[in-house]
This record gives sequence, structure tokens and C-alpha cells, in this order.
Amino acid sequence: MRFTTLNEWLRWQESLHPFTIDLGLDRVQAVLQRMQLGKPNFALISVAGTNGKGSCVAMLDAIYRAAGYRTGTYISPHIKRYNERIAINGELVSDKALCEVFETIDQCRGDVSLTYFEFGTLAAIALLQQAAVDIAIMEVGLGGRLDAVNVLDADVALISSIGLDHQAWLGEDRESIALEKAGIARPQRPTVCGDPQPPQNFFDYLTELDSPLYQIDRDFFFSKENSTTWRWRNQQRQRFGLPLPALRGDIQLINAASVLMVIQLLEERFPVSNTNVRSGLLNANQPGRFQVLPGDVMVIVDVAHNPQAALALAATLKQMSCSGKTHAVFGVLKDKDVVGIIDALRDMVDSWHVADLGVERALPAEEIKTILRQAGIAAPVTTHASVKLAKETAIAEASKQDRVLVFGSFYVVAEVL
Repeated sequence: MRFTTLNEWLRWQESLHPFTIDLGLDRVQAVLQRMQLGKPNFALISVAGTNGKGSCVAMLDAIYRAAGYRTGTYISPHIKRYNERIAINGELVSDKALCEVFETIDQCRGDVSLTYFEFGTLAAIALLQQAAVDIAIMEVGLGGRLDAVNVLDADVALISSIGLDHQAWLGEDRESIALEKAGIARPQRPTVCGDPQPPQNFFDYLTELDSPLYQIDRDFFFSKENSTTWRWRNQQRQRFGLPLPALRGDIQLINAASVLMVIQLLEERFPVSNTNVRSGLLNANQPGRFQVLPGDVMVIVDVAHNPQAALALAATLKQMSCSGKTHAVFGVLKDKDVVGIIDALRDMVDSWHVADLGVERALPAEEIKTILRQAGIAAPVTTHASVKLAKETAIAEASKQDRVLVFGSFYVVAEVL
């Protein structure tokens, strides 16, 4: 074996390929063929979207497990441990299993150079097949059309949302990004869209592809019944008295509604009762999505890192009563729309604690401070050498009536969980 520990494998993978991000399917397809995995023996749900992918995966997984099916999930990025990326029936795969499958991939790849993400995707496909899961739920890493996950043909494609992010790879407008995400669809297999207003070219592409589209607010609907329950319906079925998802925020109702449309489309193969749905909605867990940490001061942690996600975060903050101030702990990567993120939350934040993230892709705290001032933010802004220091300072300044909001990047969230 080339390496004996998971950390050794991951460090090597980070340096193997000349580019961190190198979209394309040829390398993955070549190695997949050499691994002789063949056609997957599981039903596959592929999940793409600017935001909401992870939440959709979590709810699908929890509902199908509640119904007694054997599930496998693949998500990215991880927050604390690489093992978070691949789970079988809710259990993270072991270091040993990952090392063994990495060795298999390494032996099969020959002279094919793989990215870190491609290694992980091949590992997920192999481990999910070995585990003989009934249903695999795989989250696209970036875009869709050329993402490694798209090497497999999805039985149902779910696109949670279409917003502006990763423009350097996906295109500068929603029209371009929509087509990249629609690339996970397949002819004569359904696509579910949870974005209420996709660009017209999204509809045109799926029509030409002959992929039946199930669009929120057109083909399926949801509404709140009261402060604790909601209902879902389409032309064939209605589900009443559903509990609000354990994942917080109205945006999660949109995600949950899209998830139920996917479940309806697979109903003949994988029946799911209302009891199963209720259990799954209440038990779905996704760290870093409006997660409230215990303590004397309320600390809210969210991975929001683009304007669309920041707007959803602001809406959820408004729904949660707070008699005191909101102190933000914020760090962000260089390629993000920092002004757009700030604008979404400018009226919610009373003080900003901006942090260096200690990674090359991150925007330095001093530059974030400059952007905040140029954006017209008058609230106090303090820079910190780390997220840990920023969080500690914000908590020290806060009263028991205040709250601390930690957001801006997966790197930020990883430092506090």
C-alpha cells in the first residue's frame, strides 16, 4: 500500500494533480472503467444547486432510512473529518475503508492524474457499491455537467437552486450556471427543480433533452398549515400535517418540498409513508446550517458563502427573536461576492469581527475590513488573526441578550464546531 494512514493519502492527493479544480469527466470515466465497477446496482439521486444541496441530501437520507431502505450518501466539502463525505446508512465510513479503496483506485489509475475531488468521488462510488445500498444520494461538488459525480446516470436529478457562485468555472450569469447544473439530467429520466424562477434556457434545455421537469410552484406545491406543520401536494398525492424540518429556516421548506417530489417520483420502487416522512424531517441533521451552539450567549453557525445563501440566512435571523445585538464573525474566500454577502446582512449586524482563515484562497481580514467600509458599513469592524480569536472576542463583548453569528465559509464553520 502506498500509504497506511488517511491523512497521508489526502496530503498526497492534494499534490497529485496540477490543478485543484479541473472540471471534466474523461479522467474519472477512464479510471472507473479500469476499476470494472460496471453499472451501479443502486438507484441514484444526484443533487446539484448553488445552495441547499447538503440539506436536500440530509433529508432524503433521513426519510429513506426511516422507511427501512439502505442508503449511501456522498457530500462535499467536509467540515471536520474527511469521512463525513461518505456515509452508509448514516454511519461514516472508516479510515481503513477509505485507505483500502484509495489503494485500489491508485493501482487502477495507471498514469491518469486525478484531482482530490475525483479520488473522493471514485471512492464513494466503489464504497456505495460494496455496501449494496438500495439508494445512493450524491451531491455534486461544482456545477454539474462536468463534475465527477456526473460520471453516473442519475435516476432522478434534483437541482435545489440556481444562483451566482463559482463564476470563474461556471459562467458569469444565471443562464450559464443553469445549463451547467442541468447537465446532471438524463433523457427520459425526471429532473426536479426547487428554484422558483429558473432562467428560460433551463426549461428549453430539459425540453430538448427530453427530461421531464417537475418545477416547484408549477408541478408541486407546499404551504404552512400553522406555526408547526405544513402540507405538500402535486397532482397525484397530498401529504398533510408534516412537521417543520429540524433544519431551520423557511428555505428548508423549499428544500423539503423538492425532496418530497423526488420521493414521489421513486414511489413505485421505494414506497415511503407519511410516518417515514415525518420521522425523516425531524431527524435530518446537517452541521453548519443555521446551527445553534449551546452556551450562555447564543452562537449561530452557518456556511453561507454567497449572496443567495446570505439572503436566506438573513431571513431566518429575522424570524428568530433577539432583544439584543448581533455580532458577526466573518471570513470569506477571495473568489466570493463579498459585497453581495455583506449587503444581504448589513441591516442585521451590529458589529463585525473579521478573521484570517489561514488558507491561501482566503481573503485577508484587513481586505475584508476595507470592503466593509467601502460598502458603507458604519458598524464597528475588528480584525483578528483567526476565527477562534474572533469568536472569543465577539462572545466576550456580547451580553446574554445578544447573539453571535459565525458565517462566510466552510473554513469558518470548521473552526468553531
